[in-house]
Amino acid sequence: MSNEDAAIANALKAWRFLYKRGFIEGFGHLSVRLPGTDQCLLTRHSLGPRPVADDFLLMSLDGRTFAGNGDPPGEYPIHLEIYRARPDVGSVVHYHGMYSTAFTTSEHTLRPIHSLGTLFHDGIPVYPDPKLIKTRQRGEALAKVLGPHRAVLLRAHGAAITGPDLRQMVGGAFMFEENARRACISAGLGKPVWLDEHTAADTAADLFTGEGAFRRVWALVEAEDDEQEKSEK
Repeated sequence: MSNEDAAIANALKAWRFLYKRGFIEGFGHLSVRLPGTDQCLLTRHSLGPRPVADDFLLMSLDGRTFAGNGDPPGEYPIHLEIYRARPDVGSVVHYHGMYSTAFTTSEHTLRPIHSLGTLFHDGIPVYPDPKLIKTRQRGEALAKVLGPHRAVLLRAHGAAITGPDLRQMVGGAFMFEENARRACISAGLGKPVWLDEHTAADTAADLFTGEGAFRRVWALVEAEDDEQEKSEK
């Protein structure tokens, strides 16, 4: 199996996992950078819950499409400009999380409130423009707001989560939305009790030493994919 085929196989699992949880629901998209190249694999426009390999478009970071069926999602500049600005990023997902996006439309600023959320202890910036990221200029502006962080919220719109590879991106998205869900529940009960910066950083250093937390999420991805495959036979 080639590197590209292996990347697509894992990306298919990631898509199904995120779709099942309502992260994507037809509107989001994910991508994987092909190591050592200026290319990435990006889900096509309007991809549903049952993707196939050809639903991943092979694109260059200057926007050319070389393989795959269908058109790129309208907001493909999110992916390309993050990759161009951040050589350390190997995978990106953009989605419209119900819980996380709520923090761009309220008086609260999303911060770590749960141990899994401490992955984002260095901050969760907010891109202030709710318009779609349909141009290179808007993509560049979003990447600038993201800066060195793992995640960025888009005001009244959604989120973009990054990782050095696909597995860490999926784990990051899972932890990001889980933290936001718990924060929303806490806000509904009264004043949220956020983790202070020192506690959050210290917890992250303990929890995310090595890739154990990410392996646990990916094990869930694999298990659910196996169950789905068995049910379809």
